[in-house]
Amino acid sequence: MSALVVKNLSKAYGGVQAVDDVSFSVAAGELLAMIGPNGAGKTTCFNMLNGQLAPDTGSVEFEGRRLTGLAPRAIWRLGVGRTFQITATFASMTVRENVQMALLSHRRRLGALFPVAAHQYRDEADALLGRVGMRDQAERACAVLAYGNLKRVELAVALANTPRLLLMDEPTAGMAPGERNELMQLAADLARSSNIAVLFTEHDMDVVFTHADRIIVLAQGRLIAQGTPADVRADPRVREVYLGSLHA
Repeated sequence: MSALVVKNLSKAYGGVQAVDDVSFSVAAGELLAMIGPNGAGKTTCFNMLNGQLAPDTGSVEFEGRRLTGLAPRAIWRLGVGRTFQITATFASMTVRENVQMALLSHRRRLGALFPVAAHQYRDEADALLGRVGMRDQAERACAVLAYGNLKRVELAVALANTPRLLLMDEPTAGMAPGERNELMQLAADLARSSNIAVLFTEHDMDVVFTHADRIIVLAQGRLIAQGTPADVRADPRVREVYLGSLHA
């Protein structure tokens, strides 16, 4: 059963069609990669899925519920997590406190005074940090972490609302090559063990073809190919508009 269903999604800016009649779905426990050259419409599509942009036409459904028209916070509360290309942690707070803030927000407790809030959900925060391999760094400030570890903290924050759908926008951007596959393997293991649907955009094709179950390819706002990594790698149009340019 599909967790996310996108139908005929379109968005234009003036005379430029950024996303043009795009349809796809993501099943629970599946990792779907969205790839394409710069300007293909990936970011615009992503921002329509979690409510940052309103589509001109089309619909987005999550577990049978229409998301189109809902605000990002409302979508998050329904069980849709998101990570960003640039990490969005609170640098002055500890690793644990960042996850606690997400847990407090999910439970609508952000109004609590921080001296009180600081003692809430510690065990849950530590459990989430354990899932991403950061439990031993729970008391360190995010400001002193290596970038790869910040990405792990961001993943723990994204898991705080117990998502059934996780949107990951270029999750390995800025990471060292050796860290990229490690992070995506972690995300894949979490998705499959918890039956979370994952949609991710990514420019590192080694990461995409190693970890994605399926791939969709956008070019000039349109969906030009979709299928298994082997199918997409062999598609002549994909090689012409994207993969070929990466190896030129």
